[in-house]
This record gives sequence, structure tokens and C-alpha cells, in this order.
Amino acid sequence: MSFTTRPELSGTFGMTSSTHWIASAVGMSVLERGGNAYDAAVAMGFTLHVCEPHLNGPLGDMPAMIWPADDDQPTMICGQATAPAGATITHYRDQGLDLIPGSGLLATVIPGAFDAWMLMLRDHGTWPLADVLAPAIDYARNGVPMLANATAAIAGLADFFRDEWPTSAAVWLPDNAVPKAGALFCNPDLAATWERLCAEVAGTTGREAQIDAARKVFSQGFIAQAIDDWMRDAHVMDASGARHKGVLTGQDMAGWSASYEPALTVRHAGWQVYKGGFWSQGPVLLQVLQTLAADPLAAMDPTGPQFVHLVTEALKLAFADREAHYGDPADAEIPAEILLSRAHGLERRALITERASDQLRPSMLHGFEGQADAAVFRQRWLAKRADNTGPGIGEPTMGHLKAPGDTVHLDVVDRWGNMVSATPSGGWLQSSPVVPGLGMPLNSRAQMFWLDDGLPSSLAPGRRPRTTLSPSFARGPDGTRVAFGTPGGDQQDQWQSAFLLRLIHHGMNLQEAIDAPLFHTEHLQASFDPRGFRAAHLLAEPAFPEATLQALRDAGHDLQVAAPWSAGRLTAVSRRPDGLLRAAATPRLMQAYAVGR
Repeated sequence: MSFTTRPELSGTFGMTSSTHWIASAVGMSVLERGGNAYDAAVAMGFTLHVCEPHLNGPLGDMPAMIWPADDDQPTMICGQATAPAGATITHYRDQGLDLIPGSGLLATVIPGAFDAWMLMLRDHGTWPLADVLAPAIDYARNGVPMLANATAAIAGLADFFRDEWPTSAAVWLPDNAVPKAGALFCNPDLAATWERLCAEVAGTTGREAQIDAARKVFSQGFIAQAIDDWMRDAHVMDASGARHKGVLTGQDMAGWSASYEPALTVRHAGWQVYKGGFWSQGPVLLQVLQTLAADPLAAMDPTGPQFVHLVTEALKLAFADREAHYGDPADAEIPAEILLSRAHGLERRALITERASDQLRPSMLHGFEGQADAAVFRQRWLAKRADNTGPGIGEPTMGHLKAPGDTVHLDVVDRWGNMVSATPSGGWLQSSPVVPGLGMPLNSRAQMFWLDDGLPSSLAPGRRPRTTLSPSFARGPDGTRVAFGTPGGDQQDQWQSAFLLRLIHHGMNLQEAIDAPLFHTEHLQASFDPRGFRAAHLLAEPAFPEATLQALRDAGHDLQVAAPWSAGRLTAVSRRPDGLLRAAATPRLMQAYAVGR
């Protein structure tokens, strides 16, 4: 029996789990009042915008996976929007840039989260728009207890907000003061935005038609107009250390909408595992599963050095392939079938030895050799490039990395068996100024593009950035369905790999697999400005046995022992074919909770 910090919840009515207790409670309240998993997920998502504004926002991104009870396979909802029409490599290079700044307006792509939530609600939910938005409006209007990490994020940028981003100062510094941790924080502009949206569509007849009207108001009405008006003149300081004007327009917003696409899948040890497409980070986990398909993982100690070493080395290889070969399949050729094949995985497995690799080793696939060469070249170029230390760099991430916080995640299952796994992100308060009057900042996802031609992740108008966001589903041999995920940027599929392998091979329950010591590597080309790479790096929590940590050092890993309980913010729910539901949430950061009965 593994140690756990709390019980794995079980019941038959419904389960919600998320990175904030209020969002989980909101989702459960929706289920209790007759809503389904999709209604609950949307209400939770908009509540998370209010509860964790340093981690996500309505103008950010939102990939989600949905699994209707009567469908055999899950489906992906793409809430990762594309680069604006004016986002060309030439334009950015003309600004004197060789990397897209991690903050400010040049880092902005079309906001995707709102439309993705609306697509889910319209096609699969049952509740009216106003009812789903009511909890978020109430918390924004009347206040939500401010998280200590949110307060710290604001405090660290308070002077910068006052000097450079006054629209952010007006929202995040009420009465010109940093909010106190635990005190009620209100965002009246955000509440007013959603109230006006609901009022403008209230006269539309029919639930679905009303939601479509809201989508139009967002992308072509007063919200898009406010963004367009501001972007025409705003020049703001960003992580490059200079002020730049963005390229997003109202016309860009009017021309994009969220969409459905099939999930990618591989089979591993009798389990079917489902992830997002190659525009996401999801295939990394699938490649790891294929690489380790022939290893006797069940015979390994899940906290032992052999298990940690093997998974880490498989992750290094998968992330090297991500750097060379991942991108938007709608706009670039991706060798997807090869990358996800069992044969390719076993070929990659042959590269793993008992020593930790210190090299970036992308696959040299026929016809794609240039992309692999370019990935290695970029890694060497960036190693020589001076680190950018401007404000708001990168994704807010775990405390042992650059700054407190990260993204958010939620999982839901209802009494009928419908399931949702969603990872909202972007639009966080650190990386972009608030749009005047709306109470919310823009996203900074464009920083994941490269300013070099001919790559699947090159900046191009109409192309999706290669995001790190990575919700997940799996189905066990007995038919049990599991929804899971975590915030954490480049670490998302690393922590998910450890969780899933322990679930599959070591018989752990959801809470045990979440609470077990976690690890990750930064031996990868980081997705966020300044795009660092730490050869042979391995971070491990101190709950690992000392013998494991020493053996990893002896194997050549550049080991960083983290603070206790500081890696990963996993949540999960599951449903057995007989209707038994389960849920769990991480104790890390002391704010994620599962709720259910």
C-alpha cells in the first residue's frame, strides 16, 4: 500500500477535480442541480479564470478532450487558435528580434479559450449560458479569496505594472496596493464583461442559438472591438526590453472558431491511451509509451533508479522529436505515423543506455533530416545566446522554476458516464497587459514559434503554435475510463508519464499514483522564452529514497533535488463499466481538490 495524503474518492453520482477547490465545488454544484459533465466543466473553467488569474484567463487557450458516455472513442476540442494575419517572420525580424518575446503584445495569438468552451457547451451541455457563467460572475463581482501565489506574482510586478502596464495596475492593484493573500479580490470589469455578454444575447430564442450569438459577440462584437481598438495604438514593454505594437486585429478574431478533431492513440500493456494532435505536446506521452513497450516496468520499483532513469531517457528522446518534428498538421507535414509507431519506439529504445544522455537526439527520419539538423543547430545557438531576463518571461510555472504558479487543469465525470479533461492556460496576468474595460489580459502563446523559415513550428499566419497543453484520457483492459492531466508547461507529459505508468504497471490507485514522488527533466528545448536547455538535468522530489537519488547521480544525471511536494499538480477522475466513479487531486501547492459522491 503506497502512502497517500488523502483518500481516493469513490461514488456513483459524479466527480470533479481541479487545481482550485472553489472550481471543483462549483462543478459539483452544477452536477447536483442536474447539469452534466460538460455544463460542470464550462462553469469550472470560467471560475478558474477568476480564482487563478496568474495561471489562466478568458483570452488564453483551452484544449479539451471529451468522452461522451455512448461513444467508443474520445474527441479533441481545439481551443488553441492561430497566429494573426500580420504575424510574419519578416515583420518580427524587422523589429530586431531573433526570438518572440515571452510577454507583451507580439506574443499574442487569436484568443481561443472562450470559443472552445462555447463549442463544448452548445453541442454537449444542457444549461443556458447565463447559468453556466453565474458562478464566475459572482466571484468576479463579489470577490474570491486571493491565493498567496497570485499575490506574490502581482507583488513582483507591481512597480512594472504602475510604470509600464497601467491597465494591469488598475485591475491587479486595487487602491494602488498589492492584494493581501486570503483577502477577497474583485474584478468588476470582468464581471461587467460577462454580464453585458449575457444581456446582449438574452433575447435570442433557444439555448444553442443563444450560445452561438455569444460566440459572435465575443469574436465580432464589443469584446473583439475593445481588443481591436486597443491594439491599434498600444505599444507596451515586453520581455525583449523594448516596447512593441502587436499584430492581432478584430478581423483575425472574426475569422477563427474552435473545432473538433480525432484524438491520437496508442495501445500500451492492454491500455488504450488518448492524446491531442501534434500541435500539442500530447504525442510526447504516446512516444514514451511506445519506447518503453518492451520493458518489464511492472517488475521495477516505481521509486527506484531504474524506473526513473528509463522514463527520463525515453522523455528526452520524445522531446527531441517534439523539437524537430511537431507542429500544426493543418499547415505542415508531420511524420505522425512513424513517430507513433511501435517499431519507431523500439528503435529509439536502443539508444538508451545505463548512462544519462547529455545530447539532443532527434530522429533522423527520411525526408525530414533537415528538421532534425535544425533542432540541433538551434539548441547550440541558444546555448551561446545571452539569456533574456525581461519582465514576464515564459510560462508561470512551479516554485522551483522561474516563478510561482503554472497553468490549470480540470477533470469531470457525471452519473451518466460523460467525461471531460481540459487544460486552460494563457491570458495570465504576468505576461500581457489587461485590455482596457474587459478585465482580462491577452495570451502569449506565440512565443512558442521560431523565427526561422521552413520548420513545422515556424511562425506563419493562420498556423497554430505548438502548445504544451495536454489533457488526457485512457481506457483500461476492464473498460475503466480515466481522465487526467496537470499544469506545468514542458513538464505536463513528464508528470503524466510517471502517473500513468504507475497506474498501469504498479497497481496504484489514482491518489497513490498522484502522491508518489515525481520527477522531470529540463533536457529539452524549452517552449518558453528564453528557450533554455539543461543537458542531463533531472529534478526529483526528496521523497525518493536516498539510494535512488544517489544511483541517479552515479548514472550521470545532473540531479536537482526539489523542495518537498513541489513537482506536479495532477488531477484525475475515472469510471468503471459498472458505474463506480473515482477521483483524486494533488496535495502539492495545497489548493487542488477532488469533490464527489
